[in-house]
Amino acid sequence: MNNPKPQEWKSEELSQGRIMDYKAFNFVDGEGVRCSLYVSGCLFHCPGCYNVATWSFSAGVPYTQELEEQIMQDLSQSYVQGLTLLGGEPFLNTGILLPLVKRIRKELPTKDIWSWTGFTWEELALETPDKLELLESIDILVDGRYDASKRDLTLQFRGSSNQRIIDVPKSLKANTVILWENLKQ
Repeated sequence: MNNPKPQEWKSEELSQGRIMDYKAFNFVDGEGVRCSLYVSGCLFHCPGCYNVATWSFSAGVPYTQELEEQIMQDLSQSYVQGLTLLGGEPFLNTGILLPLVKRIRKELPTKDIWSWTGFTWEELALETPDKLELLESIDILVDGRYDASKRDLTLQFRGSSNQRIIDVPKSLKANTVILWENLKQ
């Protein structure tokens, strides 16, 4: 597993603007009916990662305007609660994700946005402005690298017990980690 120094990994140097998958209308990547966007590229390389295929920044297909239009159309459905950003590492793909998130906030402000990341909350606090902007634009963050020694299949929306489900707006306001209020455990 790789552990970056603050601001060592830069999205603009690493991301190739590619995604591995887009899944509309699923129930596994957060609360409620969700649309999930899996970006390409991750440098954490956690042993036991369930999504090794997403590690390469050149894997998958280019993110396109057509895909963005499909995401917006799918999210506009009344029964869809929001969008989930996964990967790969979303915070190493801010070039494609920030414009999408900003558009969702403007056009579909009632939809929530979740993101998984290998970064911890504390690490993100020391990161580049683009990563901080993405963090400030989402609602829920599942943070931390997957740790196979702490694997627990009973956990809600995460694979290892070191990972946290964080309410981002409340945490930013309190200047400390506030866990998601619907956490069961």
